[in-house]
Amino acid sequence: MTQTQPRTRTHSWTDPAEIARLAGNHSGLELMQAMARGELPAPPIMHLIDAGGVEAEEGSVTVRLHPQEFHYNPLGTVHGGVIATLLDTAAACSVHTTLPAGVGYTSLDLNVKFVRPVTIASGQLTCRGEVLQRGRRTALAESRLTDAQGRLLAHATSSCLILN
Repeated sequence: MTQTQPRTRTHSWTDPAEIARLAGNHSGLELMQAMARGELPAPPIMHLIDAGGVEAEEGSVTVRLHPQEFHYNPLGTVHGGVIATLLDTAAACSVHTTLPAGVGYTSLDLNVKFVRPVTIASGQLTCRGEVLQRGRRTALAESRLTDAQGRLLAHATSSCLILN
């Protein structure tokens, strides 16, 4: 068996407590839009998976990612955990955009359906989340991951608990 030379990757992140401190004074939509404009740092997970291109409007968030080798599993496709992270981020952050200042949330569940394998050849991935229903204590959101040609790669639904 031939062994290849290991590749390296370095990334940085900002203290997530900075964003948490601001959350009490800004609505979820204000926070997400400030991150999208680069006025606030992205959460560490976005740096870890190298996601970006965030767009936010009330009830919807879009996140983009270019698949790279470091996303791969041993089978040569993007690991399902990376895909689930994108789906969870878009769905849950969509719920966040509907919340006033000082109100938090947490994901209760995430139901993922993988439709197609994802590789570098998939091109830029777009993951759009949207709130389907929001009540006082819970919200239901969905997210769809598509490739550069607009083909569906994965779909998820998520329930979130609203922490008043």
